[in-house]
Amino acid sequence: MLRKTALPFLLIYTFLAMLGIGLVIPILPELLIDFGAGGKAAGYLVSAFGLTQFLFSPIAGNISDKYGRKPMIVVGLCLFVLSNLLAATADHFSLFLVSRLVGGMGAAALIPSIMAYVVDITTEEQRPRAMSFLGASMSSGFIVGPGIGGLLAEFGTRTPFFASASIGFLAVLSCIPLLKEAKTAEERLVLLKSKPKKDNIFRQLAQSVKSRYFILLLLIFALSFGLTHFEAIYPLFVTQSYGFTTREISILFMVCSFIGTFNQLVLTNRLTQRFGEKPIISSMLLLSGISLVFLLFSGNFFYVMVITMLYFTFNNILRPTINTLLSREAGNEQGFVAGLNNAYMSLGQIFGPVLAGFLFDIHINLPYLFGAFVLLVSSFVSVRWIGNKRGIIAKENRGVEDRAL
Repeated sequence: MLRKTALPFLLIYTFLAMLGIGLVIPILPELLIDFGAGGKAAGYLVSAFGLTQFLFSPIAGNISDKYGRKPMIVVGLCLFVLSNLLAATADHFSLFLVSRLVGGMGAAALIPSIMAYVVDITTEEQRPRAMSFLGASMSSGFIVGPGIGGLLAEFGTRTPFFASASIGFLAVLSCIPLLKEAKTAEERLVLLKSKPKKDNIFRQLAQSVKSRYFILLLLIFALSFGLTHFEAIYPLFVTQSYGFTTREISILFMVCSFIGTFNQLVLTNRLTQRFGEKPIISSMLLLSGISLVFLLFSGNFFYVMVITMLYFTFNNILRPTINTLLSREAGNEQGFVAGLNNAYMSLGQIFGPVLAGFLFDIHINLPYLFGAFVLLVSSFVSVRWIGNKRGIIAKENRGVEDRAL
């Protein structure tokens, strides 16, 4: 039975972890001026978080299986606090980069442990609803983070990090006495003995290339790549191209993220029920790519707001739609595919910002032109994949009919 008292805490901790990814985005221009750095540095700061999250997530997951979910959640929250304190006091770019790496380690300790905790405390019937809440918490934290960071920066560039560290500290204080361990030591031992041995993440990635759902995993990568590619350079782009202030950037992110989330909740089910997942995936990828190009056409604040809102909407519709189709294609390999889903998403978060930073230093428009190219190619690939799938299904149906005759 679902322990209702635990779930709200888990959602808050997840939100905090994802908040840490985007917190730095709107204040990047001012931070880079302080450190005397450019676009490459911006890419490194955003991707550093994803790098350590990717590397340490499997390790943290195994530790939580052995020693319990709660200890890893507490460790993750403590690392989150440490990360923000380092960022708030950093007087050199390298120390600030270290703070982002520590933040990624914190997210690696938190996210797998929280997801495993939800599985531990839910029944099969309760799990989809609980996971949907968890997914919403992750998405909202990732997108709302830049808005909160920009608003708090009104009181000083480092204020967002001090505020985030304070909230994280309160989370640690609440977690220790209030969050109970999901399973007893005996139950964990039984599960460990029955748990099949997994290959390391790099071998799993190699195996995924030959899987029937590889195209969907590539689309997960493209989606994550496009979003972090977009966000990493966004404040630098609108500041240097259109002269936007930190306050205007934070307003853009807050308004556009909330509207995008609202559109997701209202439109996703209606669109997929009417047209099916595959056409929606192709069209949303296409529209995402087009919106990146349109962002280059005008510096009018409300025009940029509309384009940004559309981009977030298309991305928000894409993510649950791809995940639904991926879950359907996975069959009996749900756990394996869930791990790969997270790995491909993390890889997108690593490579998207780094490449965006390099391209930005070459030409200010290049990151969005290349991002649009990636999304348009992904749309084309998804259309071809849909066509191949339909051909296979039609062939199988004809085979069934022939055998019936």
